[in-house]
Amino acid sequence: MPVEVTWWGHATCTIEESGTRLVTDPLFARRLAHLRRRQGEVPPPEAAVADAALVSHLHADHLHVPSLARLVPGTRLIVPAGATRTVPGLARLGLPVTEVRPGDTVDIGALRVRAVPARHDGRRLPLGPHRSPALGYVVEGGARTYFAGDTGLFEGMAEAVGPVDVALLPVGGWGPRLGQGHLDAGRAAEALASLGALSAVPVHYGTYWPIGMDAVRPHEFHAPGEAFVRHAARLAPKATVHRLGHGESVRLEARP
Repeated sequence: MPVEVTWWGHATCTIEESGTRLVTDPLFARRLAHLRRRQGEVPPPEAAVADAALVSHLHADHLHVPSLARLVPGTRLIVPAGATRTVPGLARLGLPVTEVRPGDTVDIGALRVRAVPARHDGRRLPLGPHRSPALGYVVEGGARTYFAGDTGLFEGMAEAVGPVDVALLPVGGWGPRLGQGHLDAGRAAEALASLGALSAVPVHYGTYWPIGMDAVRPHEFHAPGEAFVRHAARLAPKATVHRLGHGESVRLEARP
């Protein structure tokens, strides 16, 4: 069965396969603290329709409680272990919550979701103890789709993630500099080559930008997607990169 991926902006994607629909790191806001949505419209109501939401870590642009509140009733939340203790607003949503650690699996409809490690600060910032791990997820059905969340390259990444057909990889951020625990376009291409996925979708770029920075090096806002295409062509020539616009979808097949 093919998997259909829709990118709504930032790290928010819909993954649909075999009649089961998942949404990653839902962020349906026009503004978030000092960030403004500069590209694409706020996702439409259909983006909030899912059997489950996969939350990679506790940063507010990935675990955004007001956006989770827009999910249809009954949507299952898959979150890092310790999230409900650290973010009390999760319990007030009235949605079923499952906490996971790397290696845990959860069956959702026809799909199995496996939590995998990520190299990233998983705390609820700006303050908070380090109670929750940052995660990626591998969605296993007819195809195996890897949603990386936020991560840097780390030793043993390919072994931890396992074989995948489709990789949804962060290639940028929301400012001109990326700290540790992030993939830029070049490192994302290295990750793609290591993982061996034959299809990739770049995410986590070109959506939110800090106030007042629109006229400051604006190419850095758009450049990561194009740069990832170039780097992937050199480092992972067997892979096809699908650079989607906001709200665009692609149907992808598993490898034979």
